[in-house]
Amino acid sequence: MRPFIHVNCAMSADGKIAGCERTQTRISSDEDLARAKELRRRFDAVLVGVGTVAADDPHLTVKGAQYDDNPVRIVVDPHGRTPKDSQVVDERAATFILTDDECREEWKNADVFRCGWPFSLSKAMEKLSEWGIENILVEGGGTTIASFFREGLVDRYSVFVGPMIIGGKESPTPADGYGWVRSGGVKLRLKSTETLGEGVLMTYDIIR
Repeated sequence: MRPFIHVNCAMSADGKIAGCERTQTRISSDEDLARAKELRRRFDAVLVGVGTVAADDPHLTVKGAQYDDNPVRIVVDPHGRTPKDSQVVDERAATFILTDDECREEWKNADVFRCGWPFSLSKAMEKLSEWGIENILVEGGGTTIASFFREGLVDRYSVFVGPMIIGGKESPTPADGYGWVRSGGVKLRLKSTETLGEGVLMTYDIIR
């Protein structure tokens, strides 16, 4: 068993989630930001990779929510690189950090799950299911999202396409990271489309 996985992200009209310097770029419209914030309320947990933590220092909480009402924050961090002063390990919500078995790092306000050697995302999802996590919202970054797709763990994918061109062959995409090829690609079924401000939200279910 594993949790239901919903990947949610925003990209430019040319398929980039940030510039080549990989710093945070505002792509979502106000309407899409409001949707994404409301979406967090529906999930047991919100997950990002350590690269997103290092670059953006997100807090991954719901504005105005108390500790017990916030989703669990999860960081995929095989080698224990999450800074000790990151907002994601503050006291506003529970935090799980997923590392490999050789990582010995600990964080004051986080529970650490050792997930194999080498690190296994599938094993990590099984552990989270055992802890009662039934659904997870994956928010980035591109390398983490690609890992979920590569291991066949994604159930739903929603992407907001913003009205801008970022450009650059080194700029990250929603399914980024090390090159990987699946024969025929990952097949999607369009579930819905919605205009939000000057952009468009597309939601897909994954075809198994």
